[in-house]
Amino acid sequence: MSDNFYYNFIFARKRKIEYYAEQQEADEDKYPGATILIGNVKMNHEGINLTCQQALYYKKQNFFKAIGNVLIKQGDTITQTSDYADYDVNSKQALSWGDVVLNDPTMTLTTDTLQFDRLNQKLYYRSYATIKDATNTLKSKNGNYYLENKKFTATTKVTVVNPEHNLESNHLDYYTNTGYTYLYGPSTITNTENENKIYCERGFYNTKTDISHFVKNAKLYLKERTVEGDSLYYDKRKGFASATNNIQIIDTVQNFITRGNYAEIFELKDSLFIIKKAVAISIIEKDSMFIHGDTLLVTGKPKKRIIRNYHNVKIFKSDLQGKCDSIHTDQQTGLTRMYRNPVIWSDQNQITGDTIYLKSNVETEKLDSLKVFNNSFIVSKDSLSENDYNQIKGRNMFGKFEQNKLRTLLVKGNAESIYYNRNEQTNIIETITKEISSNIEFTLDKGIIQTIKYLKASDGKTYPPSKLPEDIKKLKGFIWREKEQPKKMEDIFIKGNNKKQETPVKKNNRKNKNAVLDDKSAFKNNKVKALNKQ
Repeated sequence: MSDNFYYNFIFARKRKIEYYAEQQEADEDKYPGATILIGNVKMNHEGINLTCQQALYYKKQNFFKAIGNVLIKQGDTITQTSDYADYDVNSKQALSWGDVVLNDPTMTLTTDTLQFDRLNQKLYYRSYATIKDATNTLKSKNGNYYLENKKFTATTKVTVVNPEHNLESNHLDYYTNTGYTYLYGPSTITNTENENKIYCERGFYNTKTDISHFVKNAKLYLKERTVEGDSLYYDKRKGFASATNNIQIIDTVQNFITRGNYAEIFELKDSLFIIKKAVAISIIEKDSMFIHGDTLLVTGKPKKRIIRNYHNVKIFKSDLQGKCDSIHTDQQTGLTRMYRNPVIWSDQNQITGDTIYLKSNVETEKLDSLKVFNNSFIVSKDSLSENDYNQIKGRNMFGKFEQNKLRTLLVKGNAESIYYNRNEQTNIIETITKEISSNIEFTLDKGIIQTIKYLKASDGKTYPPSKLPEDIKKLKGFIWREKEQPKKMEDIFIKGNNKKQETPVKKNNRKNKNAVLDDKSAFKNNKVKALNKQ
């Protein structure tokens, strides 16, 4: 071997080191204790190969300082280049800086400074790095990369970007071989195609399949809806989302909110399905209408949505309440149809029939008119008597609202009425009138009948209170259903007439204090039935 080449074996603390250089020298003044290696420097230590232009080897400390075109290889998988590198043989720690580029079979990492802990097979950086794999580009200020399981733990100003999405977070775990991302702090995922967004503070996101699951403060911002829930699942490619517990879905086009404890959203079908204390809320000026049923289904485009509530439906508004088995609302026409034993309460009036239609003004969203088909019946309890009721019945009934108050009422076909006439000054009942006519028209003020107009010949009789026959006091079909009336919003979640709630409403500190809570009695298979009806 030429005198100009040096090849050494050094055993230090039982760790075998090999190094090679074209030239070897010493300069104790400039580099005390160091062997200066120059030209085509090579170093090998327990599976790691290092090459560079120059190096300083401190035999006593068992320490290498590599300078210029540094290349580090670990087996057949890890390759790293940099301008400089320090390698501590004893601790198996490497520090590289200056245009650091590291490659393994799943990714490429670039940074200015990179620490390589060979004992734990971990890389880490503290001053920004970029990681590119087949799917994504990850950037962060701080990060650890674990070679065995291909995992990045990235913190501080983290982004994960590909042509379809942009993820921003301050703490996440990312697996380069699977594309799995686990989020541990406030994080936002933005769809670059349609600008849909997801926000959460803890969750999972598969960057390759666009399937995600979030479990803390999850919010999904779709084009026309915002979805919130304790737990949120989203498949972007299928356009499907499901949410569980404390769900709130805001229609950003209409003044419309839905709540519940289990929901499914189908973006491509423009449909929404909710069970477990499902409630639809229409915001009307400073008031709101709440409609609850066992199942809530919303379909259609904005401003053309169809809202279906079915089974055990109840309605609450400050000036209007209702109950039926099922209800159908068309936002485009403003028409709400109530089916199967429906009843509504407006001011002091109880209105029943086989079917009830409520029409709202589409622009103002205020109640416009009322239609009751077959066996229509309106009852109001006399203001000063517990057992006396003003009653009107007929085949069909048509009413008009002014400022959400029932103002006029037309009874068509087989109209009958019983009305208690009180002295305006003394409020004492003077007479009771029983009237029969084909059609009767009434005007009301604050729920009290002001005028009566018989549109065709009538047959009636007026009785003094003491002479009123008992069988005349109530018209055929009379039923007083006050016990079923929801007197406050929370009552819409009470089933039956026993004032027993479905489940207690829990208090929580979430921003949405009115969030609807879990109804464990709700049936799980309703969602299949609902979707089959579309």
